[in-house]
Amino acid sequence: MAVQFTRDTIIGSVLDVAPQTAPLFMSIGMHCLGCPASRGETIEQACMVHGIDCDSFLAQINRFLEACEANKGE
Repeated sequence: MAVQFTRDTIIGSVLDVAPQTAPLFMSIGMHCLGCPASRGETIEQACMVHGIDCDSFLAQINRFLEACEANKGE
C-alpha cells in the first residue's frame, strides 16, 4: 500500500519520500519547492496560501502515489 499523506504532513517529508509528486505541487503554484520555507510548510498551509482545496489536493496526491505503486507491480 502506498504512503498516505495528511493535512499535517510537511511538504519536505512528501518530497523526501515521493519526489515524483513535485509536479503536483508546482501545478498549484508552489514553484519554490527547494526553499526552506516551503519545505517546512504542511500540505494544509500550502493549500491555504495558494487558494487550493486541501482535501481535493490530498486526494490527488494520494491517488497519484497509489497509481505509481500499482504501475511498479506491472
